[in-house]
Amino acid sequence: MKTKILGAISLLALAYPTVANAGAERFTVIFGGKNVGHLNAETTGTKTVIDYDVKNNGRGPTIAETITVDARGLPVAWSVTGATTFGSKVNEQFTLTGTKADWTDSTGKGSSTVREPSVYIAQGASPYASGLYARALLKDADNTMPALPGGTVHLQKGEALTITGSPGALQTTAYTISGLDLTPDTILLDAQGAMVAYLTPDSITICTGYEGEEKRLRGLAAKWSTDRYVSIQQKVAHNYGAPVRIKNVRIFDPATSALTAPMSVLVHGKEIAAIESLDSPATPGEVTIDGAGGTLVAGLVEAHGHLGQDDALLNLMAGITIVRDMGNDNAVLDKLVDEMDAGTIGGPHVVRSGFIEGKSPFSANNGILVDSQSAAIDAVRWYGARGYWQIKIYNSMNPAWVPAMVAEAHRLGMRVAGHVPAFSTADAMIAAGYDEMTHINQFMLGWVLKPGEDTRTLFRLTALRRLPALDLNSAPVQHTIQSMVDGHKAIDPTIGIHEQLTQNRDGIVPPGAVDYFDHMPIGYQRGAKKAWIDVSAPGDDAAYRGAFDKIIATVGMLHKRGVFIVFGTDTGGSFTYHREMELYLKAGMTAPEILKRATFETTQYLGQDQRMGSIAKGKLADFFLVPGDPTKDLKAIKTIRMVVKDGTFYYPTEVYPSFGIKPFTTVPKVTLPTVSKG
Repeated sequence: MKTKILGAISLLALAYPTVANAGAERFTVIFGGKNVGHLNAETTGTKTVIDYDVKNNGRGPTIAETITVDARGLPVAWSVTGATTFGSKVNEQFTLTGTKADWTDSTGKGSSTVREPSVYIAQGASPYASGLYARALLKDADNTMPALPGGTVHLQKGEALTITGSPGALQTTAYTISGLDLTPDTILLDAQGAMVAYLTPDSITICTGYEGEEKRLRGLAAKWSTDRYVSIQQKVAHNYGAPVRIKNVRIFDPATSALTAPMSVLVHGKEIAAIESLDSPATPGEVTIDGAGGTLVAGLVEAHGHLGQDDALLNLMAGITIVRDMGNDNAVLDKLVDEMDAGTIGGPHVVRSGFIEGKSPFSANNGILVDSQSAAIDAVRWYGARGYWQIKIYNSMNPAWVPAMVAEAHRLGMRVAGHVPAFSTADAMIAAGYDEMTHINQFMLGWVLKPGEDTRTLFRLTALRRLPALDLNSAPVQHTIQSMVDGHKAIDPTIGIHEQLTQNRDGIVPPGAVDYFDHMPIGYQRGAKKAWIDVSAPGDDAAYRGAFDKIIATVGMLHKRGVFIVFGTDTGGSFTYHREMELYLKAGMTAPEILKRATFETTQYLGQDQRMGSIAKGKLADFFLVPGDPTKDLKAIKTIRMVVKDGTFYYPTEVYPSFGIKPFTTVPKVTLPTVSKG
């Protein structure tokens, strides 16, 4: 689950009326139709005490807040303590004395003298803060204010709607709050300005008594999100209605793992119409794009996504034209795929995995949950009848059911990937017939776990502390690796998420984000400079750092032994996918090998290479343009000037401002055909 803790905003030095907000407020947190947590607020006088706790898929944030407000209802003291989704500690403090604002969070201490109405963006507060700053932004003339420590925040009014529940019918209005992160946040306020709900297409936090509105409100959140992306698509998607000649480009050729001489690539409709020498004459009516000596690379494959509207276009702008979705709300994904394939919104092609999870107190609320072997086999058949490429088995599955699930999937022509179910091992799943192992931690934990230890909780991550003591030449390790080799198994290591888990530290720019950090919105930056896990115990810091070294060494060993490695992130792709590729340099792969694996070889693996994966006449026009030579410096993929998907042209520099991102490069020169006046 991607649990989003909304950044808290406190209003500074504003002469607004007191907010009527007293007594007890109760909210229920719902994900995938299941109650996964609560948000309770108790207000006495000027003080509000908040208890926020969410647990889904064995993890989630636990946050305690105390907010003291002045006579105008504005915070003068704010304390946030607890733990984040993956367990790192939160201890954040804010005070406002006159015009002097001071705060302490994971990035350290900060302060500012407030000279105009401003908002403070906290790292770790609960969604309760939304009502506070939404009310204040409504009082501002243009609903926009400067933010601390930087940027601006804006409130936009949306639809009015009535919700019903046991307390009775309630009139509400939707609002979006932008400027804090890559995408806006959506809330409902009642007529008095109190927050009623915080909405996403996946989950809601809603006033107790109105839980029955969950499905409708998530649907509305999805609709409003779609409306936003349709509007963006209309502004940034270029369909020229004529042949397009991209001249003076070199092409990455996976057959040679090298660049061609300078060429021209012609696109007509959705396909590559021709590849011609640089001196070939243009034909009448063509659009010309000057590649300026840059490199064209076929679209990348993000092999571990959980795709949603909010990351679809960002993935495309990163050159990712295929995402293998590894588990989702099946109906939501169906609709999203239809919209992307139709060009209604921008996004990649999707190869679908059917998510199957066993029912337990720790279940992930995704895909299909089952409570028997027969139900598990029925789930396999459900996915098979709908053309899914593979099934994915998850943590709470009964290991005894896996062989029958694998047999049915293989009978139906589907592959099988997945986590190692709790109380089992990678060796057992390889023997049961898995075609691919998911996540390097799942693969390695069997070497360090003790019998009975439960990996349905955060323990499947915190147990990585044991890896530094592991001997990679030991018999158990070598047996598992040899089983992968002998069985021609693949692995989806997602090493980038493990880098973030083990290496991110409070107050430090994450190593994987260095190249793009300064381009991101302030809320994203502050959230990124927060450790994922608690490393406060003696020895834990070194243990987690050493664990990542063992992970890289293991991935390198798998690569050297010929195990097929697919590149996926499980962190939304886009910028983190570029880092995923880059990390394989540490595992011993070369830049040309990485480019070939991320494009042609993975499309071969997915059965998509007849239409995608390389730049050739007759294939789909799915590729991207970068300056420089990524076969010599892989970082070249991080400054993309143009992306083409199904013959539609996008320029990331035009797209990124819609997400609050500062562009990285320029738009190539585009020359439209001369219109005859005769």
